[in-house]
Amino acid sequence: MVLTLKLLFLLVVANGAPILLRKALQARYDWPVDGGSRYFDGRPLLGPSKTWRGVVAALPATACAAWAMGLPPGLGVSMGGAAMLGDLCSSFLKRRLGVSSSGMALGLDQVPESLFPLLVARAELGLEPGYIAGVVLAFLVLELALSRLLFWLRIREQPH
Repeated sequence: MVLTLKLLFLLVVANGAPILLRKALQARYDWPVDGGSRYFDGRPLLGPSKTWRGVVAALPATACAAWAMGLPPGLGVSMGGAAMLGDLCSSFLKRRLGVSSSGMALGLDQVPESLFPLLVARAELGLEPGYIAGVVLAFLVLELALSRLLFWLRIREQPH
């Protein structure tokens, strides 16, 4: 149970750091990862809400959180990077499906950004597939609740 809470916390930190930094810095340093590029379908490759600032924010934040919980900081960096990769992949897929930037796609918004980091941590922490699936499901529920709280606190722009 303790490991599960640590992993959920790392996932929340990795995915929350970009949101908190966006709130703190507003439009400063919000360079889009895709540089404003469009895919063959004419839609944005990722969209303007996926920024280098957010990607970079997740790495040290997750490393520090891992260290604070007695886990290797390198594991935190790897998990933070994998969470951002999952987030970028889900944004790419959402654009292909016609979902607007920052639009909601239940599951697609939560699964890659939690599954990818858990797969990265799998070997080091000895995580079994069923356990990973359970943590992904727990993160999905937790993320939905936290998103509403952050919206209520006026940190997020949408309640999802």
